[in-house]
Amino acid sequence: MQHDVLGIYLNDHLAGATLGAGLARHLAHRHRRGARASLLERMAEEIAQDRQTLLTIMDGLGVPAHRYKVIAGGAAERLRRLKPNGVLRRHSGLDTVMELETLRLGIEGKSLLWLTLLALAPKRTDLDGAQLQDLLDRARNQLDAVEELRRTAAAAVFHPGAPNVRRV
Repeated sequence: MQHDVLGIYLNDHLAGATLGAGLARHLAHRHRRGARASLLERMAEEIAQDRQTLLTIMDGLGVPAHRYKVIAGGAAERLRRLKPNGVLRRHSGLDTVMELETLRLGIEGKSLLWLTLLALAPKRTDLDGAQLQDLLDRARNQLDAVEELRRTAAAAVFHPGAPNVRRV
């Protein structure tokens, strides 16, 4: 594999990780008084740690982080908030559903990153297979948690009168 192709791949994931970390922080902050506040806060911290770990892995591989991709990832997260939600000047439950779905997609992408690097690890001394497996396991746990939150939020939005529907 050419080094420049790996660098592009990792920088693209870094941009996604920047977007995901910002989105996770945003969700945790907005739902800080909700029933799942501690889960969202922990997940936001883990996602930020995963982003930092990616930077460390990139450094170990000699892949520089491209600042413009990091900036683009952060800008995309902020621009995402401008999407009309059918409700002016406040947050709707649909926003939460869409944000959780976006976060889930990001975590799925991160899982694929760890899987790809894990497949490369046996042939590369600069990749730690055990660390990558731990990161993959954590991403899978994050997927399960986000999916539970997404289902709860979707039920509250699309079936508001149903029994046993609680808010995120």
